[in-house]
Amino acid sequence: MSQDRLLRGGASALGIELTDRQCEQLLAYGILILKWNKVYNLTALKDPATVLTHHLLDSLAVVAPLRRERPSDATLLDVGAGAGLPGVVIAILRSDIHVTCLDAVAKKAAFVQQVAAELELANLRGLHARVEVLSGNYDIVSSRAFASLPDFFRQSRQLLAKEGVWLAMKGRVPSDELAQLPPDIDVFHVEQLNVPRLDAERCIVWARKRLS
Repeated sequence: MSQDRLLRGGASALGIELTDRQCEQLLAYGILILKWNKVYNLTALKDPATVLTHHLLDSLAVVAPLRRERPSDATLLDVGAGAGLPGVVIAILRSDIHVTCLDAVAKKAAFVQQVAAELELANLRGLHARVEVLSGNYDIVSSRAFASLPDFFRQSRQLLAKEGVWLAMKGRVPSDELAQLPPDIDVFHVEQLNVPRLDAERCIVWARKRLS
């Protein structure tokens, strides 16, 4: 089966009907990851099929939940984005969300800038900085395998808007990490994900600041 059909089929199983342009951009992004991997050290994956399942479909799994939580215009900071996952995928699917992919490694932020230019994504940028010293105000702060939940929330707290939400992508439900959270963090939903063609547990931990 072609990469195009696999991607469209996987997206459809996640409740997403890709446009031709979105499909082209996602596949081109996967090719760019593999093309520049040796230079930028972006992923341990080496072939298009695993990039499609473990990166593209895995990141696409957050699109429908994100649409439910933020149905219209928003700003999103993707912390420790690396190759731009899930930030680039969100930028492709949601032109109304302005996505900043943050990484402490300069060459990874530069890769995201290159992706934004090549795929003509005006709503995407790569930013080289450390999260704990960054300033700003974002409606959504996301991460994918960045750090423990307590560390992620603590380091990015100053960046989350008053009514904003954290979107933390995790594997299995991180019960130990959830138990360590301070009382001023409100985890309002732990959402199980079913990623097509990926035999692994996935979930989103949704949280917000508990306002006194």
